[in-house]
Amino acid sequence: MSSSQFSSESGQYDDTEIVTIYDEEGRSLSCYVENEIEYDGKAYVLLMPIDLAIVILTEEISDDDEEYGETVMVDDSDEVEAIFDDAKAVLGELNLYLKRTGFILTASGELPPLEENNIISLEIEEHASEIEPEELQFLASFYSFEQKYNICTPLTPILFVGERKSFGKIEVFQAEEEELSFILEELLFDEDYDDN
Repeated sequence: MSSSQFSSESGQYDDTEIVTIYDEEGRSLSCYVENEIEYDGKAYVLLMPIDLAIVILTEEISDDDEEYGETVMVDDSDEVEAIFDDAKAVLGELNLYLKRTGFILTASGELPPLEENNIISLEIEEHASEIEPEELQFLASFYSFEQKYNICTPLTPILFVGERKSFGKIEVFQAEEEELSFILEELLFDEDYDDN
């Protein structure tokens, strides 16, 4: 099996274009180009990371009630940096190689089989009025600085919208939510894409 979520043996991604995008800190993330559309004179692409997306969760204890804890995603870069080596070692035991890639953490290797008791449902606030449940596959847990962390991978692929610039460079598309939603919808529900 290849080091991605999908087996290259099936040929599913053999002819798919692979591009690299960069975050503000210059870290790279290699992605498959899933689809492409022209809109308003510009070319937009739907991107899916080649490697597994990794999410690290922890429990945030309320100051008012020490018995109440809220599960949160670790997204503070200093905290990620502090626990990265521990997380990498724990995933290494599962033959997964954790990487500090752009935008998200990723891991290469083959996922352990999905079992129903390893599915975590996490409520994520998408907008001020919307809370979307996100299903994650639990991979491992570890302690760092007396704090427990859970390592998971989303069951739904993480997607990015990119804009093709000059010389083939692709930048992650930054736009108002309404325009981004429209372009994402076009990329996801384009007839050519549905036929693939």
